[in-house]
Amino acid sequence: MRLEYQILLAVALDLIFGDPRSLPHPVKLMGMFAMSLESPFRRLFKNPRIAGIATVFTVVGITVTVSFALVYGARSIDPYAGDLVSIMLLWTGLAAKDMVRHSSDVVAALNSGSLQEARQRVGMICGRDTEQLDESGIARATVESVAENMVDGVIAPLFFAAIGGAVGIMAYKAINTLDSTFGYKNDRYLEFGWASAKLDDIAGFIPARLTALLVPAAAILLRLSPAHSLRVFVRDRLKHPSPNAGQAEAAVAGALGIQLGGLSYYSGVPSDKPQLGDPLASAGPEHIVRANSLLLMTLGLAMALLLGARFLIMP
Repeated sequence: MRLEYQILLAVALDLIFGDPRSLPHPVKLMGMFAMSLESPFRRLFKNPRIAGIATVFTVVGITVTVSFALVYGARSIDPYAGDLVSIMLLWTGLAAKDMVRHSSDVVAALNSGSLQEARQRVGMICGRDTEQLDESGIARATVESVAENMVDGVIAPLFFAAIGGAVGIMAYKAINTLDSTFGYKNDRYLEFGWASAKLDDIAGFIPARLTALLVPAAAILLRLSPAHSLRVFVRDRLKHPSPNAGQAEAAVAGALGIQLGGLSYYSGVPSDKPQLGDPLASAGPEHIVRANSLLLMTLGLAMALLLGARFLIMP
């Protein structure tokens, strides 16, 4: 089966069912494996940056090797078995349905008037302190999470799947998981997590910009604000200290006519993020719904672009 059809089936499975919760999830296994290497590699390499680099090479290398062995081992037994394994790995690498589901739970809690439940729900998809957030703060945090996941959980995995199939998407998920596990700028991980953070920046460079350029196109189809999306993207995308994080967030903020960023707290420590977009409206549950629509429409456009390119290059 052509890779393009495998990807289409995997996306369909994700949009219908979300993550296959009854199976061991590769991302969880990657995270557990990465954490199991931290202590022994810190002991083996006295320089924490070298230890972190060794961890990255080991996790990504093992992930690629195992993924390749699973797909091509199954294919050597039966071509259809290889296709099935490939589709399953592609499916587990995508996270559109789960993001829409979790953010929709926040919308439901807000619409029911339960701020406490909404705070708990948004706390499941973002790392900031949520106990003191008002309705606008909850909505803003949720939209930021949707915009971030649009890259990390949807378009970037799709991009690497189009390039390298199941092995490509698993390699990217390993890189992203390493960053989520170790890529913190604190005393413990500033040096050890340096390689994880840098590699994630490199891997996400093109997907983040592709996403941001597709958001205005998606805004046209959804009758939002494509011109403002593009204008805010050009103006605000480099304000964020991360080379990638501000790209999609700026485009989404412009499309929705709200302002993202600002003061947040993480474990009681204030973090004043750059403000992206213009406060044409106060963020509310309706903006979460529109952000989810942007995510799904951007996914559709990215599929058309990437899979169409594959058909043209490899007819």
